[in-house]
Amino acid sequence: MRTLFHMPLDPASRMIRIALAEKGLPAQFVEKRPWADEDGALAAANPAGAIPVLIDEAPTGEDVALSPASAIIEYIEEAYSSEPLLPSTSASRAEARRLTAWFLDKFEADVSAFTLRERIDKRLMRRGQPDYELLKAGAEALSWHLDYMSWLLEQRYWLAGERITVADLAAAGQLSALDYIDSVPWEKFPTVKEWYARLKSRPSMRPVLRDRIDGLPPPAHYDNPDF
Repeated sequence: MRTLFHMPLDPASRMIRIALAEKGLPAQFVEKRPWADEDGALAAANPAGAIPVLIDEAPTGEDVALSPASAIIEYIEEAYSSEPLLPSTSASRAEARRLTAWFLDKFEADVSAFTLRERIDKRLMRRGQPDYELLKAGAEALSWHLDYMSWLLEQRYWLAGERITVADLAAAGQLSALDYIDSVPWEKFPTVKEWYARLKSRPSMRPVLRDRIDGLPPPAHYDNPDF
């Protein structure tokens, strides 16, 4: 059985969980907080000490540990042909990869590094109250990113084209985590909201939307596809 080291509200971890479900690849999910790796299992699997990490059985019968999320996606796409998450043409694959990197790297740095890390990670690490200047910066950047997503979705049914790709899953990982803390102004971006409603209706999203953090419940609309 493959294993994914993850955190429930980590966007990259969520992307991989959704991708595994889309491809019909069962896995056991083990929560690992990078700042509290008491047994050293995370560091042994990934010397960078970061999540997500996928541990899978290679054709040789030995376990292979894969990280970061971009490497995990490439691996499962090459190793498992079911339900491909990348398009069939080279140009379309390049666009899907470009947008995946956009959400894993730029969106993370502009938005989640402020909003999620201040609201979620700081709480889990018991490091006091969020810095509201950082939250404000994250909210401003989020509006810019949602505007860009709206522009893309006015031209395409999914972010990278006419079929769902890993780019949509990367975006869903980010926005679903932000939505848990009610930080997405959906009413201002109806095109993005419609896209996200389609994603929320997919079976692969259901386990992710059942995640809960003790003492911090999500808003009522969080797991409702008809929000």
